[in-house]
Amino acid sequence: MGVNAWLTIEKLGLTEGGTRIIDGVSLSLGAQRTVVLGPNGAGKSTLLRLIHHLLHPSTGILYWPRRLSQAMVFQRPVMLRTTALANVIYGLKLKGFAAAEYERRARESLARVGLEHIARRPARLLSGGEQQRVALARAWALEPELLILDEPTASLDPASTREVERIIAEIAAGGTRILMTTHNLGQARRMADEIVFIDRGRCVEQTPVAAFFNLPQTEAAQAFLQEEIP
Repeated sequence: MGVNAWLTIEKLGLTEGGTRIIDGVSLSLGAQRTVVLGPNGAGKSTLLRLIHHLLHPSTGILYWPRRLSQAMVFQRPVMLRTTALANVIYGLKLKGFAAAEYERRARESLARVGLEHIARRPARLLSGGEQQRVALARAWALEPELLILDEPTASLDPASTREVERIIAEIAAGGTRILMTTHNLGQARRMADEIVFIDRGRCVEQTPVAAFFNLPQTEAAQAFLQEEIP
């Protein structure tokens, strides 16, 4: 177990339909911002869902020295058929915040992501970038100690991507740990302190971000970077 680890994973495995999706992953997470990289189908999203307890492992353990409050944002955020403000309030209700705090917290969170002016608009009529910012506001309002992000900018245009990155960086600056996946290697360089590289359900490399991009240690990581970087 790493000395400063906030999560230690030991021999984690997940088998579904006879297929081994996660295969004996062991690692310690202690960085402020960790980005999980790997080829399509490597198991990145599945690993995040296991960590967030949306899936139950077939084998292995997740050891939390101290249980962290968590929130998760997905590539395609789920928006309720109501206003942006009500979407943020809904998350607060689920987490048991005091009713007297709902609207204040929700409005403050929307202001943080630059969307206070659309609080009363139907969330499902917002652009993709605006919906993702509402999802981030909903997560941020909960003041999580760990924010898990699964491809948060995969379907966004460059301007929306920059805004989402700004928001994530601000959340991290407030002390929240960030664990995310991305296919955008430039984003990984900008956003990560360390890289966890997954291939065929296995963790084959975990290293500081500069070391990963400058001198990857495994053939799998080298091949991945050669394929992804022209």
